[in-house]
Amino acid sequence: MLAQKSLAWHKTTLARFESPKVAVNIEFMPTATPSSRDAALETRVFWERFKTEIIAVLIIAVLAILGFAGYRFYSDRRAAAASALLARAKSAEAYQEVIVNYPNTPASADACLLLAEAQRNQRKFTEATATLQVFINKNPNHEFVSTAKMAMAANLESMGKNDEALSIYQQIASIYPNNFNAPLALLSQVYLLKSKNRIEEARRVCETILTRYRESFWAGEAAQELRLFKPTASSQLPPAQPIPPFLAVPSSTPAAALSPNSPKPK
Repeated sequence: MLAQKSLAWHKTTLARFESPKVAVNIEFMPTATPSSRDAALETRVFWERFKTEIIAVLIIAVLAILGFAGYRFYSDRRAAAASALLARAKSAEAYQEVIVNYPNTPASADACLLLAEAQRNQRKFTEATATLQVFINKNPNHEFVSTAKMAMAANLESMGKNDEALSIYQQIASIYPNNFNAPLALLSQVYLLKSKNRIEEARRVCETILTRYRESFWAGEAAQELRLFKPTASSQLPPAQPIPPFLAVPSSTPAAALSPNSPKPK
């Protein structure tokens, strides 16, 4: 009997201590949060709302890609045809054909230079200069612009327009100081300045070549030109000063007496 009461008491006491734990566990049990929105539904709504604009943008992008690809294909074919025609050209008329039929191509630019050379060989200096000017106007950033200007200056020299040629040479040396034509433009100035008897200016130009372009071939030419110049008044020896009277040899003394090897009078 006592044992039954004791067992009942223990069960009651244990239930009192365990009940809060169960309550706590139930109170803090996590619950699943419901999804806020359906991503697939949002995508469908966005598509239905902006599908016209999206399709238009895609069509424009595809057309742009196709157009660019077509232009590149056309440009490459055209450039190849121009190069093939230029390779067969051997006369001024053939060069002119390349320029007319294939403008704005690399072969057309090369044809301009070759046409100008052919015109110069025919002593058509005015026409050659005009052709070179067309080349410069159409290809202002071409690597041979300075070469074209050098050829224009040479044509002007051939026509006797030395002042205009000198001006172009000076422009080339000033605008393109790091170009391979710069020392040649300076040396060309030397020849023109010499023809005008402007020796001091020519001398300074030679010294500029030797200072800035000492490693170039034209530095040797400048050094040779510099050696040919006559010395300036500042580099000449000063004129002989008159001998003071007390150092002058008396006029009565014979010249033989001045010789150290002359025999002494007895």
